Amino acid sequence: MFKVKVKDDHDNQPEFTCNDNETILDAARSQGIVIQYACKGGGCGMCKIQIKTGDFERGKSSKAVLPDSERELNYTLACKTYPKSDLEVRIQPS
Repeated sequence: MFKVKVKDDHDNQPEFTCNDNETILDAARSQGIVIQYACKGGGCGMCKIQIKTGDFERGKSSKAVLPDSERELNYTLACKTYPKSDLEVRIQPS
């Protein structure tokens, strides 16, 4: 189980836990952390987050919503991302 610290635009830094076989989105939602989402299938891009520190595994997602230029900056979709260490993430403002 890994700790995920959320950095947001309001200087809040809530934390939640996430298993390595659980997506960041599912873990956040189950613990009351709001990450906007729509499809949960990697196609809409609403749950885009940026991994600031830590290791993660990114599942398949549309390059239309997550182009290579963003992937290089550690942007990912919370619905398709699994932690491989403790993480610090930035969520998109609601």
